[in-house]
Amino acid sequence: MKFINYLEKISGVDIYGLASLSIFFLFFLAVLAWVWKSDKKKIEEISRIPLDNQNQ
Repeated sequence: MKFINYLEKISGVDIYGLASLSIFFLFFLAVLAWVWKSDKKKIEEISRIPLDNQNQ
């Protein structure tokens, strides 16, 4: 029996797809807002951390 047959028997299963899409979209917007508002010098400093700690 295919997996879709099990999903058809669950009432209200369509809300799970909508909820997961909404959570992904909200998370993407939150990260985008954080990147847009963050200090560019701080982002550059964070991006250099792997290169600075290479010789330790």
